[in-house]
Amino acid sequence: MSATRWCLAVGLVLGIVLAFGGWLAFLLTILFGLIGLLVGLAADGRLDLQSLFGRASSR
Repeated sequence: MSATRWCLAVGLVLGIVLAFGGWLAFLLTILFGLIGLLVGLAADGRLDLQSLFGRASSR
């Protein structure tokens, strides 16, 4: 699926959540979406967690 279709799908889901759930549900959906994005990037190897957390603890 192309990035355009993914963005369209995410936009539609967020619109439905906002319409039926209100602002709090909308904000929680965005928060969990960002967490899912970070987990997905780490699983794909696009986000190097060792560079973020390893240097501070390796002193």
